[in-house]
Amino acid sequence: MRSISTGLTVLAGVMLLAAGIAYADGAGSPTPVRSDDGEYFDKGGTPTFSIAKDGTADWYTYSGYIRYTANCMQCHGPAGLGSSFAPSLVDTLKSMSYTDFLTIVANGKKDVSAAQDLVMPSFGTNPNVMCYTDPIYIYLRARSDAAIGPQRPDKHAPAPNAFTKAEDACMGS
Repeated sequence: MRSISTGLTVLAGVMLLAAGIAYADGAGSPTPVRSDDGEYFDKGGTPTFSIAKDGTADWYTYSGYIRYTANCMQCHGPAGLGSSFAPSLVDTLKSMSYTDFLTIVANGKKDVSAAQDLVMPSFGTNPNVMCYTDPIYIYLRARSDAAIGPQRPDKHAPAPNAFTKAEDACMGS
C-alpha cells in the first residue's frame, strides 16, 4: 500500500503536468458548458461553479467553502477577501489561471521586497488541501464572480458518488 505522502506527490506531479493543458484564466466566463459527475467546467475546461436560480450551490462549491474555511481562511481572511497576512483571493482569481492556482497551492510562493514579505507555504503534501484543490478553486471562483455571498451556502446539491470515491482514494480510505 502506498503512503499518503507518496500518493500526494504523484497527485502534485499530475497537476503540474496538467499545466501544459490550455485552461481559461479566472477572468474568462465561468458559465458551465458541461458537467462530469457533478463537477462543472467552462468552455476552456476549467472547473467552475453552478448556482441554481433558487441559490442552491453545486456540491463542489459547497465543499470548497468548507475546505477554504478549514485551511485557507486563517491567512486569506473570511470569504477570501484577504487579510494583513495574505491577499484577497476573490480579487486574485479574476485574473489568475487555474494552472497558476494549482501550482502556487502545491509549491507555495515567495514575494519578498523592501515593502513586504509575502510567503505562501507549499501545501503539496497536505491531503486536507491537495485532495480538495478543485472545490477550493471553484468556491473562490464563485466568490470572485459574485455568484455567491461570503456566508456558507444555505442549500447545496448532494455529494456525487465520483466525488466521494475520489476523496476516499486521495485520503487513503
